Amino acid sequence: MNHLIATPLYAITDSLLIPGEALFAGVTAALEGGCRLIQYRDKSGNNAQRLADAEKLLNICQGYDAQLIINDDMQLAKAVGAHGVHLGQDDGSPTTARDYLGANAVIGVTCHASLPLAQRAIKQGASYVAFGRFFPSNTKPDAPPAPLSLLTEARDLCKPTPIVAIGGITLENGAKVLAAGANILAVSHSLFAAADIKRQARAFIQLQEKVNQR
Repeated sequence: MNHLIATPLYAITDSLLIPGEALFAGVTAALEGGCRLIQYRDKSGNNAQRLADAEKLLNICQGYDAQLIINDDMQLAKAVGAHGVHLGQDDGSPTTARDYLGANAVIGVTCHASLPLAQRAIKQGASYVAFGRFFPSNTKPDAPPAPLSLLTEARDLCKPTPIVAIGGITLENGAKVLAAGANILAVSHSLFAAADIKRQARAFIQLQEKVNQR
């Protein structure tokens, strides 16, 4: 359990931002920039396309020793042999997901701005807990906001489970999020909308070094 690659960058794909072949080119560029954790997120409902996309992404990730996590869909994660699944609060429990996907699966859980939800997820076997949004978000504009102080509290309460921060994270505010207590920055628009995704990924990863040097 908890075989999550330790990386400060968690790249979340967006089928509207990088559709079709741009998905694979964008993910490849992120991996070339040093990212080792990819989440496939596609809300289109086109199951055949999602299966094909996930299979190809897994093959790409394996070439970089990276992990592929599937958003919200345990069945798709199992069908393609992905490394794990990310669950919203309505997508089933970590216990169910681990029983279904196996002891080595990475199971992430959205906890919004709730420490009790995070503690429950950890007790149920979550590999990481995700909090957010911390800033205005292109991907989830209607998500309720969370204060950065939540990450400081979570750092003590959730240890040693990794903490993922999501929602409007950029190169300008990412170091502040890491310093507040996040272990991992989940980024979609600020990565995949960049003119040079490879360089952007590298810059996000280097934020951790800057925080460590303070």
